[in-house]
Amino acid sequence: MDIRHIFVTHKHVDHLMGIIWMVRMICQFMNHGDYQGEAYIYSHREVLALIREMADQLLLKKESAFIDDRLHLAEVHDGETMNITGHDFTFFDIQSTKAKQYGFSMDCGNGKKLICCGDEPLNANVEHYAKGSEWMLHEAFCLYSQADIFDPYEKHHSTVRDACELAERLGVKNLLLYHTEDRNLADRKRLYTSEGSEYYRGRLWIPDDLDVIEIQ
Repeated sequence: MDIRHIFVTHKHVDHLMGIIWMVRMICQFMNHGDYQGEAYIYSHREVLALIREMADQLLLKKESAFIDDRLHLAEVHDGETMNITGHDFTFFDIQSTKAKQYGFSMDCGNGKKLICCGDEPLNANVEHYAKGSEWMLHEAFCLYSQADIFDPYEKHHSTVRDACELAERLGVKNLLLYHTEDRNLADRKRLYTSEGSEYYRGRLWIPDDLDVIEIQ
């Protein structure tokens, strides 16, 4: 009930399917009078069309009726800037060769910015969005030392070392790694921090599920 703004990067199943549950719950809360205000889902046209179709097919009419009324599907375009919660968000096409996918750069104020790179290694053509960022959110599928086990490059993913070398080169102050393999969650933070600190001098974040991080 506290979520108002949601960004969906692309249509791959592991990123898209969870959104229908969030749409359902938001619409249910709206229907029951428990959700205050309006909600927004941001993505490109292809993803929004899929969300709309799933909602029409899977939700009750009294739930889906809130779409376009209080739950808005907001289409974004490459290079477009929107003001959301008092911050300017600039959306960009990450130039994926698998599926159309967007990331974003957020103006945090005081000359600081946060960049969400999406679900693939940051393409060299859009590195200017990330250069000098206070925060960079970047995928890292596994340790570089375990690349032969998890085959990250075949999946268009990075290793911890790759992401850290990139962040170091771009002068990023805080690097948060997500979209990791989950075979060793108990030791993930320690192992990823150990490998990453060899290649990155900024602050490295390896969050556990439900961790809350304050962006300053």
